[in-house]
Amino acid sequence: MQRPQTIQIFLPDGSPTSIREAEITKGLVKAVLFPRNKLAEVSKREFVNYTGVYFLFGTKEDIAKPIVYIGEGECCYDRILSHNRNKDFWTHCIVLTTKTNEYTKTDGKYLEHHCIAVAKQVGRYELDNDTGSRKTSITESREYDLLDNFEAAKILLATLGYPLFEEKRKAESENEVFTCQGKETFAQGELVDDGYVVFKGGKCLLEETLRAPGWVKSLRKKLVDQSVLKEEDNYLVFQEDYIFSSPSAAASTVKGRTSNGWTSWRSKEGKTLDQVKRI
Repeated sequence: MQRPQTIQIFLPDGSPTSIREAEITKGLVKAVLFPRNKLAEVSKREFVNYTGVYFLFGTKEDIAKPIVYIGEGECCYDRILSHNRNKDFWTHCIVLTTKTNEYTKTDGKYLEHHCIAVAKQVGRYELDNDTGSRKTSITESREYDLLDNFEAAKILLATLGYPLFEEKRKAESENEVFTCQGKETFAQGELVDDGYVVFKGGKCLLEETLRAPGWVKSLRKKLVDQSVLKEEDNYLVFQEDYIFSSPSAAASTVKGRTSNGWTSWRSKEGKTLDQVKRI
């Protein structure tokens, strides 16, 4: 059950697009976000030199999902410096630690393992980690402390614009589910905070129409290459829930041509997404 939260964000250099430090009021966990071009400047912030976990975020032209690398370090900044030399994709980094630098190496390893496992399960981001992470042995009481810290970290990451651990589906009622249906297509989805999610099992037109624009063909190809879409029984079928940037991008993918998502997605009563949501 979500509850109201008060989060404090501090801008060390006054710029909302530069370094940002975020914490839940009276909480223990602290997050530091910075763009890659501020790597030298952020070294002056003591928190990035603490023990904790870090996240490298970016994109690749041939991958439909955003990308994340999840790591841990006794000094997070030193580990991030090494990635600055050997990882090209990332543009922003978030370091998660405690205000009092109380994490041990074992704590960091446990949080890294848990973060990777949850990120894979949620599936919003493509993981750049080459190998898995081994779960460390800790006491039961410490595990519950760290899981509580993870819940705070989950909120802070989403607040800073990276909902890595947020579930894709939000609907608690069938009234929030809309259908895009045609002679050769059938998909369901819902409007969510960061776009439009199409549910696993949705059936898309196997081939794009002759008038399909390049961006539709390119997007569908990326989704096929990443196995988000897979050919089954003369359809392209969603293998997982997938969030599009807009209802129209979702509908165009399903239909294999340019489509206005606000009129293509309809409720069980036959009302368009536009009629229900654009009040």
